[in-house]
Amino acid sequence: MKDINLLEEQIAKLTSKEFDFRAWKQYSIMLLSRIFGDEDQKVKQISKLEIDYSSWSLRDASGKSSQTDTIKKIGKEILQAAIDELSSFSVPDKNPSTQINLSQQVILSALESELKTSQLKELVLLINGELTMELKKAEISKKLAEYGNQAHINILVNILANINFIGKL
Repeated sequence: MKDINLLEEQIAKLTSKEFDFRAWKQYSIMLLSRIFGDEDQKVKQISKLEIDYSSWSLRDASGKSSQTDTIKKIGKEILQAAIDELSSFSVPDKNPSTQINLSQQVILSALESELKTSQLKELVLLINGELTMELKKAEISKKLAEYGNQAHINILVNILANINFIGKL
C-alpha cells in the first residue's frame, strides 16, 4: 500500500545524517492529514512536536541531542501507529463526513436566507424530532406551505445553486 510505504520512508528519514526536523514535521503532517484527515490525533501529535532551541536548552550538554532523540522516538511511534492502523483497518473513509458537513452548511445557509429565525427553529425541531420518516416529511411539507408559496422553491434553488455535482453523475 502506497500510504504505508510513504510512512515507512518518513520513519527512515529519522535516522538520516542530514535529518531536517522542520521539513520532516511538515511532510509528516501533510501525509497524515491526507490519509486520516486534519483533525486526526496523529496529525495533532506531530504538530505539537517541537525542539527547544532556547539558551537554557542549548547550554545543557545533553539538551539538544537528547531532545532531538526524544522527538525522533515520539515521531517514529506516531508514524508506526499510523502504519499499524492502516494495516489493521485500511484507509479511513473521511469523505462522507466531510460531504455531509458541507451539505449541511449549504442547506442551513439556504434555510437561513429564506426563513425567519422562529421558522427555522420550528423546522429544525421537526427535522431532529423522533417522528417516522413519513410523518416527518408530511410535517415539514406542511410547515413550508405555511411559510409562503415560494419558500420551498427558493430554498431548493439556493441549495442547488450552491452544490457542486462535478464527478457525481
